[in-house]
Amino acid sequence: MGVITYETKTLSSIPPAKLFKALVLDADTLIPKILPQAIKNVEILHGDGGAGTIKLITFGEGSQFKNMKQRVDGVDKENYTYSYTIIEGDALMDVLESISYNIKIEPYENGGSSCKNTSTYITKGDVQIKEEDI
Repeated sequence: MGVITYETKTLSSIPPAKLFKALVLDADTLIPKILPQAIKNVEILHGDGGAGTIKLITFGEGSQFKNMKQRVDGVDKENYTYSYTIIEGDALMDVLESISYNIKIEPYENGGSSCKNTSTYITKGDVQIKEEDI
């Protein structure tokens, strides 16, 4: 098993509370409306949206993937953090065990936000995966 980790940081002029609401709390309904070619719909299979919730994401016609299952690992509305793991689906490309994401939104200059996303890819066996595949 191999582990590959990437970290990105994005700056926004949107305040942290509003950005967290859009990117996390309202994302399941908002993203399919804004980007239907990417995400067709999100269905909660188990849970109430908090930790332990299992979601089925169906990709839109513009995607190379059909669907995936995602487990919510944690939601902290006060500290604007959210973590989830892709646990099933063709987005794992038959070479990944899982992909975990940890998102942290913090205040930034002039009332804006800094959004830090840490992605961790767990490979099956000794699979060598190319950066462009990720």
